Amino acid sequence: MVALVSVLAVILGSALLPYVSRTAAPDPAQTEAPIESSTASAIRPGASRSEAGRPILPITDVQPRGFTNPPPGHGKQRYLDQRIAWSDCGDKGLQCAVVKAPLDYAEPDGQAITLALAKRAASEQPRVGTLFLNPGGPGASGVDLVARFDAKGLERYDLIGWDPRGTGASTPVVCANGKAMDAYTSVDISPDDAAEEAGLEQSQLDFGRGCLDRSGALLAHISTVETVHDLDLLRQLTGEDRLNYLGFSYGTKIGAYYAELYPQQVGRVALDGAVNLTDDKRISQLDGFERALNSFAAWCAEHECKLGDTKAAVLDSIRDLLRGLDDKPIDGGRAELTQQLGLTGILAVLYENEEGWRYLERALEMAIDDRDGRYLLYFADVYNERGKNGQYGQLQFSFEAIRCLDSPEDSVAKAWREADAKAKRAPVLGPFAGADLSCPLWPVASAPKLSRITGEGTAPVLVIGTTGDPATPYEYAERMADQLESGQLLTLRGEGHLAYSQSPCIRRYVQAYLLTGAMPTAGTRC
Repeated sequence: MVALVSVLAVILGSALLPYVSRTAAPDPAQTEAPIESSTASAIRPGASRSEAGRPILPITDVQPRGFTNPPPGHGKQRYLDQRIAWSDCGDKGLQCAVVKAPLDYAEPDGQAITLALAKRAASEQPRVGTLFLNPGGPGASGVDLVARFDAKGLERYDLIGWDPRGTGASTPVVCANGKAMDAYTSVDISPDDAAEEAGLEQSQLDFGRGCLDRSGALLAHISTVETVHDLDLLRQLTGEDRLNYLGFSYGTKIGAYYAELYPQQVGRVALDGAVNLTDDKRISQLDGFERALNSFAAWCAEHECKLGDTKAAVLDSIRDLLRGLDDKPIDGGRAELTQQLGLTGILAVLYENEEGWRYLERALEMAIDDRDGRYLLYFADVYNERGKNGQYGQLQFSFEAIRCLDSPEDSVAKAWREADAKAKRAPVLGPFAGADLSCPLWPVASAPKLSRITGEGTAPVLVIGTTGDPATPYEYAERMADQLESGQLLTLRGEGHLAYSQSPCIRRYVQAYLLTGAMPTAGTRC
């Protein structure tokens, strides 16, 4: 539905996450109105919740920004012979650079793409080495992360963030923007009849085709495996024998994949907000948000909010609001607050802990009591990276493109069956969340899947989980720590997405590990 990355820290004045996502400047190539899809014949939307595979389309012959000639030489060595040309950029002390990587590592003498990176050099001695940072997404900017990252406690490291392939200032995925995205982010995702279901499926088909028409072959080469190969290229270009890495949310997947593909090159790797690397779907992200909503409702009732004097009453108020938005959207200022936008606004604030919940309380009170949807729409717009000019940030495109290349999902019928099962476990949010149709209707085939992810033979890997994390439920961290041969779990008892930036206790343990290699005692909780 929406990109799994919180941007509310900048609005709420909190520092729950170590970065703030930035709305990209509008790209003239992304300002089109809604496009007419030519995929309608590939699958008949809404007809029978098809079991057919993805509506694969031919790769278009386009040259996205960042497509370039490979460096001099031959084979993979031509990329290893590059030198990083750092230059000052942004605020004092930040340096930026661009390097090249093969579009397809199996054809290193073919098309090349560009990778943007930023560095904040170590400010204390003795220098430990380079620490690579990734904020997650998939599709969030590592360049933005390192520019805003609080380096206190890690001053002995050169901190480097990069925009993974398909994202940000690297060679980016490009899709239809503007009015097309307004329609896409407002469509009814919990259809009540066949016509609405057909409209939802057509909306997803249009979105995917819009990305393929503008991004071409790039859409087939932005998998996490390829990003891991890029990361190892960057490791070698910085002269590091081993990778030191701090990854957040989807960034934990990059770290875990690196441990599997390059076990002997693993240095000190810390993974905060672990994603699910298994095929076990008993706990979904929707379950995490449902739990967070229940925690918010209990908090709201305890603080005598206007939404209800008990947790159940608060949940009923929220359920009634979302149900009512289906037939009667309310005024949101720039546009009507639809059911999907209302849900997005709620989910956005649930990424935060109790410090942010007071803003959700106020936004819901305005929507319910005053029929004023401006606050919820504002949160939805920030979450969707919709700028005042009507253009959406590039993360909205790279998120779907990367995850659907990684995902094996190819059945609309299966997506609806899973949605029905999730709705039973999440009775408040579930009925409004609908099915995840993005990947079953994506126009590009899935990338090959890793057969296992155990990181056999790696150095110790620190996995961090938050018990009340909505976006990456705590069970995912437990699984990842168990699944990785050398994994060890560090726990934050609390709410909100990610632990490192909201907990001084967690930071102390993580920094001690990254600086000295000393793991916290097994079972440590903050």
